[in-house]
Amino acid sequence: MRRYGKHTDEDDIRIRPGRRGTRPRTHIRPKHEDAAEGFVVTVDRGRLTCLVDGRTVTAMRARELGRKSVVVGDRVGVVGDLSGAKDTLARIVRVEKRASVLRRTADDDDPYERVVVANADQLAVVTALADPEPRPRLIDRCLVAAFDAGLTPLLVLTKSDLAPAAPLLEAYAHVGVRHVVTSQQELAAGETAERVREFLYGQSTVFVGHSGVGKTTLVNALVPEHQRATGVVNAVTGRGRHTTTSALALPLSDGVGWVIDTPGVRSFGLHHVDPSRVINAFPDLEPGTAECPRSCTHDEPDCALDAWVAAGHAEPARLYSLRRLLATRERREGD
Repeated sequence: MRRYGKHTDEDDIRIRPGRRGTRPRTHIRPKHEDAAEGFVVTVDRGRLTCLVDGRTVTAMRARELGRKSVVVGDRVGVVGDLSGAKDTLARIVRVEKRASVLRRTADDDDPYERVVVANADQLAVVTALADPEPRPRLIDRCLVAAFDAGLTPLLVLTKSDLAPAAPLLEAYAHVGVRHVVTSQQELAAGETAERVREFLYGQSTVFVGHSGVGKTTLVNALVPEHQRATGVVNAVTGRGRHTTTSALALPLSDGVGWVIDTPGVRSFGLHHVDPSRVINAFPDLEPGTAECPRSCTHDEPDCALDAWVAAGHAEPARLYSLRRLLATRERREGD
């Protein structure tokens, strides 16, 4: 007979289990205030390599992060075994607020955004002048993505010993993008790395380009202690083979700055880009948009920028460059 009242003990208490099991659940999550600060340098099949107090630690994403992605460049909170010893595994429990996010989509019709890298300061668009031929539409798309993410663009032209750089540079003369021209001969002599390094000092720079342009070769020259595999261009298709399969952040040898190598891209979708944000990269034109009609695309008959430029407030070539970049949102790279 079950007893009640003052004679009741723990054996007389009956608890009905819930529908989802007998274990009590709580929505209170640990704050992990003692988590160590880490920096994600690469992601490979669910395992993340982080730098924690100078040690290389392998970690996995904690369940409490839900679907929140963790990418190269993220600053994170890490708990668990932080020794970095073989076969140890820590947990990433927190992702700090990102200063910048470089995104792309597979194509312009794909609404799914892919985060390329977080917290970068600069985007280096690497393009060969020949073998393979340059693809200006892809360059334009990378520039739009950089402006949208708030990154400073840098145009790196390789293989200038195979073709002149002037024609391509002329097309971007009024966009206001810094550039550096390199050659295979200079790269072999070690001169290229020093000239490119001048643009990377104190910056976290992500290198983007399609396969075969010499992107990873350049990264290897900049960070010689970390050699990544490189490939060659197919003589029939004129395209390179993907040798870099995952993004990797590498510290410059002088310790001031980061280089982030990424896999070669063959498309750079801009479905996620709001065209109204691209104007921020043209400060000389931005004041002229004050008289634009609501939701102006800056490429329509009633756009106030035409009158602004005609009045001498900015160069016509700058307006042309803006509209060319905006048009990449509606074009595919091969157009």
